[in-house]
Parts: sequence; structure tokens; C-alpha cells
Amino acid sequence: MPRPIQATVDVSALRHNLAQMKTAAPDALVWGVVKANAYGHGIERVFEGLRAADGIALLDLAEAERVRQLGWRGPILLLEGVFETRDLELCSRLNLWHVVHCEAQIDMLAIHKTHQPHRVFLKMNSGMNRLGFAPQAFRAAWTRLNALPQVDEISLMTHFSDADGDKGIAAAMVTFHQYTHDLSGERSLCNSAATLRYAKELSVRADWIRPGIALYGSSPDFPLHSAHDWHLKPVMSLNAAIIGVQHLQAGDAVGYGSSFVADRPMRIGVVACGYADGYPRVAPTGTPVCVDGHPSRTVGRVSMDMITVDITDLPSADRGSEVTLWGLPQKSAVTAQAPLGVPIDVVAQAAGTVGYELMCALATRVPVVVKD
Repeated sequence: MPRPIQATVDVSALRHNLAQMKTAAPDALVWGVVKANAYGHGIERVFEGLRAADGIALLDLAEAERVRQLGWRGPILLLEGVFETRDLELCSRLNLWHVVHCEAQIDMLAIHKTHQPHRVFLKMNSGMNRLGFAPQAFRAAWTRLNALPQVDEISLMTHFSDADGDKGIAAAMVTFHQYTHDLSGERSLCNSAATLRYAKELSVRADWIRPGIALYGSSPDFPLHSAHDWHLKPVMSLNAAIIGVQHLQAGDAVGYGSSFVADRPMRIGVVACGYADGYPRVAPTGTPVCVDGHPSRTVGRVSMDMITVDITDLPSADRGSEVTLWGLPQKSAVTAQAPLGVPIDVVAQAAGTVGYELMCALATRVPVVVKD
């Protein structure tokens, strides 16, 4: 039989989360963001759950081709724009919209020969200091684009650096409005955090929102709010089975480096999942798991192919028991002790990272099942 580990992608949960985004930003159009292969879920696996989106946003041309091959006829937006002039030819052929964030991309458009003018999203750097034109240079970039016959409609966008924290978006909104208030074009401002926290305000939600991580059931401002607080459901669940049981006495150690030492008699379950499957190696003793739907914890170091969990107080747990590493159990019933399963954000927090990274790190050797 195959090694007993499996990831599950729940398309119905994705539909639910998309509906939550629409509720949070009434009347706004929604980009369904599928960059990084749909945050590790797989574009082909999640596609049916995004049919109610108004557009698909992603990073590279290969992903855009995959979305078109799936039959998507709506807008597709390249969030980092094009990387070289010949990319514009594929944009024309696939009818892709693309971000313009630097002068070099305007230069490419200026020499591009096309019979179909391009829809572009001009990006302002409102404080993130990654991509985008400085506010003082934004109008000149808009004017230059507006004069090009290769350009059809110009939309305006920015990306908030602190929508998930205490600083918020007020300063970025002031900057954006100051330099764009009299420029024509649709606006796209909100990522997941801004959508959930601020998009009730018309000027913030604007014309298009761009939810990413929230679509997949992770809270963009955890731990301030959990996914449950935002009424989001986990799209990815990772489950594996116990493949061995060890009985420890006080003083016995577990795993590499003997980093965990039992302080009492214990039963330890050895689970068929490790860092080669995408589980974070740095997850410490005490990282939450569920065993047959009941809450428990990891003990000792994460190995390449195995994790050890505490089943001392779970007498029915044994070889073959289902262990939920994140998300919801698939074979066991959800219990009153762990009604939400194991939220991915809680696991990520224990490992000193974010849910995004765990999703994207799911290894190709892990079999994935899609359910709806």
C-alpha cells in the first residue's frame, strides 16, 4: 500500500471563502489569486472553486497558460507584469492584463508591435518599498502610458504593507489618494487583510479586491483574528497515520538529539510525515496535532520522514490512527475537544512562520485528493 499520508483540497471550502470575500467587499469585483500554484494547492485542483471570481491573478505566463487551458475566458492579471519584451506577445495572444511597476516595463510596451492594445494596472509604491512607482513619479508614468497606442485602459493599484497590523492602511490611503484622485481608471487596493478589515469603506474596496491567503482558509491577521473569527474554512488538510508505537519510561528520550525526555511513563505514536513532506522541521515539542480527532501534541524533533506525537492520554490511539497535522481530519470525526481540527495558522505560529509557507511547502511526494 502507499505510504499513509495524504493532503486533501476542499473545493467547497474555497467557494465558501470566496463568498466571504464578496460579502466583505460589497459590489467590488474579485481577483482570485492563484500565484505559487494556488498557494501550493494546485491551480487545476482549485479552479472549480474559483469560477465565481471575476478574474484570476497570478505571477507567471506558464500559470496563465494553464488557466486558459482550463477554459477560463475572463480577465487574467499578471501581478508582477512582464519580465521581457517578448512576454507581451503572449499577453496579446492570451489576452492577459498586466501590472506596470517600473519604467522598463513602459519601455517594453513602447516598442511592442500589437494590433490589440493592452489593459494595464499601474502600481504605486505606497510604503511597501517592493514594486511600484514612487508617488511623485506616478503621474508621469500614467501620462506616458496614456500616450501609448499599445495601451488601452489604465487601472491604478497599490499593495498595503500593514493592513494586517496595528499601523493599518490610513497613511497609504492618504498617499494613494493624493497622487491619484484626478486620474481616471479603475482601482485595486485590497489584499486579504485589507478586504476583511477595511473594505466596508467604498474608497478602500474600490473596484477590484485581490484576496489571496484568505481564499485558502488562513487568517491574514493571525493571531489578532483566527480563520474561524473571519468565518473562513480550511481548504487544505494534511493527515497521516501512526505507523508505530513506543512505550517510554521516565528519563527515556525521543528522536534526534534526545531533545525530548519523558518525565513519566508515556506512549508515543510515530507518524508517517516529516519535513520532506512539507511539515516544518523547526516545529517544536508541543506543536498541536489531532489524533483520531482528539487534540494532542508533537514531541521531539521532526525527522525527514517521521514525527512523534504524544498518545499517552489517548488509550484507543494505536497503529493506523489518523493524525491531523493541519486542517481537518478526513477519516475520524471532528470532536468537541477540537471542533476546528488543527488550524494551519496555529501550526505555523508554533514553527515561527505563517500559514502561507506551510501551504506552499507541501511536497510533491504527498498524494493529494480533491473533494467537493
